[in-house]
Amino acid sequence: MDRRVRAAAAIGGLLVFGAMAYPLARGQTIGFDLPVRAAIHAWAFPALTAAMRLITMLGSEYFLVPLAAILVWRWEKRGERKAAYLLVAGSLSAEVAAQLLKALIHRPRPEVFFGLVPTETYSFPSGHAFVPAVYFGILAGILAAGARWRAAVVVMAAFLGFSRVYLGYHYPSDVVAGWALAVVWLALWAIVANHRAASLTGSRRSDW
Repeated sequence: MDRRVRAAAAIGGLLVFGAMAYPLARGQTIGFDLPVRAAIHAWAFPALTAAMRLITMLGSEYFLVPLAAILVWRWEKRGERKAAYLLVAGSLSAEVAAQLLKALIHRPRPEVFFGLVPTETYSFPSGHAFVPAVYFGILAGILAAGARWRAAVVVMAAFLGFSRVYLGYHYPSDVVAGWALAVVWLALWAIVANHRAASLTGSRRSDW
């Protein structure tokens, strides 16, 4: 990806995140949150709820950590430690950033729907919108994935974000902020990848 495109994407992501974070830091609300939340919840039916519960699990540590362990194990066996470093360090740094921002802005969670168990952490930004997008975005870059796989990452991030609003765990602005941060994080880690090596996985070329 061209450096100027990455820079523009990162700046745009920061601007979007700032537009969500600034009013919350001042104790204000975001106007579209409640209407969009209500509109999405109005679509609810049992089959969709079951699907959204499954999709939201794909963005949890119960799925991402075991998958990362398998990938890192394979890369270590093949001597591809740079790939392991990028995936683990990129994803963990995103998780740390998400938790720090939650603690800094300390936005309370909305009330969950469907009798689900509430989450005790703060709401903004959505870690499910942020961290998995970084995780799979870095993985796509490592594997030099083509446009279809990149599109799949975008679709996955969209469904994960939708699931968090649908189930009631987040306000829409939490999700938008998480997506914006993911764009910034991926741009930064693309720089790290390009500085560390031209090739991340042996014969496979990085597509960053």
